[in-house]
Amino acid sequence: MNADFVFGIGNPLIDITITATDEDLISLGINKGTMELVDEKRQKEIFDYFQSSEPRFNPGGSAPNTILACAALGAHSHISGKIGKDHFADIYLKRVNQYGADSGLVQGNGTTGSSIILVTPDGERSMNTHLGMCREYSSDNIDVKKLSGSNYLYFTGYMWDTESQKSAIQKAISVAHENKIKIVFDIADPFVVERNRNEFLELIKNDVDIVFANHVELKILFNSESIEHATNGLIDIVDSAGIKLGKKGSIIFNKKNKYTIKPKPILALDSTGAGDMYAAGFLASISKKNDYEEAGKVAVQLAEEIIQIQGAQFEKSEMDKLKSNIFCT
Repeated sequence: MNADFVFGIGNPLIDITITATDEDLISLGINKGTMELVDEKRQKEIFDYFQSSEPRFNPGGSAPNTILACAALGAHSHISGKIGKDHFADIYLKRVNQYGADSGLVQGNGTTGSSIILVTPDGERSMNTHLGMCREYSSDNIDVKKLSGSNYLYFTGYMWDTESQKSAIQKAISVAHENKIKIVFDIADPFVVERNRNEFLELIKNDVDIVFANHVELKILFNSESIEHATNGLIDIVDSAGIKLGKKGSIIFNKKNKYTIKPKPILALDSTGAGDMYAAGFLASISKKNDYEEAGKVAVQLAEEIIQIQGAQFEKSEMDKLKSNIFCT
């Protein structure tokens, strides 16, 4: 077993990134800063609205973004998910290989999922996602042998969007418990936690070792306007967490020890992928046996780096530089 093996489960999507205005979002009836599941017809409607724009196509998806970055940072990482048998699938498999991740992607007869990401001038992103084959990911698609030999199981709240995906996560959690694997859960999105609040609270309390959440998600989870109250609520039910506070940095806690990570003054260009890179920095750092405060610093650093560029992933050459600078030893 590798000492730093991270097993991730998620939705492999092709990101279709388009620059938009607040007025565009209003015209389309889109809730700014959230992820909404849409059908192919709605995606086409949005795409047609921006027909004069020049979209960018890149492999994405929240958990896959994190796992690919973990791999590029030197942590042995496995990504499990479902894609189609189409051009988008070819693009995705090429990226997984390029970043050095272990592929657990299975292909089905259907379309690879995609997400139209509308980025407004303030750097906020609004996602309109058609899951495609991701919806059919099931417990049968998990490589139990590889999961059993891992150190960390990582997944996000987006896996609660279909019963098939959720049942797969429940199986993975069972395998993780049997093999004393740390379970890492990223809440993922305000609308996701609104839909699954009680279930997420029980999940975190009974099954999870490390939680990632931003301040908005945490307030919804604990039905509180006070981030301090919500943070204390989380401390009461889970051992460790990384709480993302946006421009205010981050709070890390582990076994009741709490650390505040101060941010650097930067100009955000595109917030897409900030939470994914935060999780990647944290996971890659603790997998290399760094303490949780140091992991929090790396997490914030990666999140700050990604929001200064367009897109949710770094180019491989940039990942190599970051790996060298962050893990120089």
